[in-house]
Amino acid sequence: MTKVFGSENFPSFPICEKSNTKKIFVDKFSKDSFESFEDFVIKDEKIDFYLNGEKLISVMSIKEHQDAHIVGFLLSEAVISNIDDIKSLKISEDGLNVFVEADISKIAYENLFKQKTLTSGCCVGVTGNAEKVFDCSFISTQYTLKSTFILKQMSEFNKSSKLFDDTGCVHKARIVLEDGTYFETEDIGRHNAIDKVIGLVTMARKDLKKSVLYVTGRLSNEMVVKCVMHKIPIVVSKAAVTFEGIKAASEHGVTLIGFAREHRMNVYTHSGRVKVD
Repeated sequence: MTKVFGSENFPSFPICEKSNTKKIFVDKFSKDSFESFEDFVIKDEKIDFYLNGEKLISVMSIKEHQDAHIVGFLLSEAVISNIDDIKSLKISEDGLNVFVEADISKIAYENLFKQKTLTSGCCVGVTGNAEKVFDCSFISTQYTLKSTFILKQMSEFNKSSKLFDDTGCVHKARIVLEDGTYFETEDIGRHNAIDKVIGLVTMARKDLKKSVLYVTGRLSNEMVVKCVMHKIPIVVSKAAVTFEGIKAASEHGVTLIGFAREHRMNVYTHSGRVKVD
């Protein structure tokens, strides 16, 4: 039977323990021959989100942290303004449906369906509100970090997970708070992974204003939008950045770091937050 949770229960939400992989047989070609072997592939599934009795959106995702996913998405789209706007949240027994009852911004909700923009995510997503709030936001925190700390954290973050080792098919996102506490999620889509980790931090009622977001995917405009929406001052990736991502980060106070690997990284904007030691 599906359980219903109130906002005061968010930190104790259970994680779906069902496997996110499928075992298959593959014929691998090497040189002049085929070899049959067992392999694992990611089990991507359609997750349906419902808001106040109406279907909101369907996403291709993995069945893990579905609760955090919808919380992060609603916050990123300004449909809700904080965690207390959510009155109840439940996940169906099969993990494929998430039901939310919440106090919402009607304007933001309607804009989700009027002002759709396809994002550049690996599992194409839709945004309708984020950039409206984003346009009038600027992160002005004086939070700084040492360069060696950022690279050490990135090195730890880059260690592969069992799910990645099995499939090679997931993105990761990790938020590290000022006290060293971190939250981490994985998904087939980089947008999904970020919404999930933001949802986890918010559900735990932690402050994002002095935090770092580490991601595995490229840093495009939408990634920066999410950081600005949640006042995350620093975002780091082992991958590349886009011109629109740099432009947005520069205009809105995000320290944008790409190609963070081993002992080097490129700091594209607001480099004053990175202290050389």
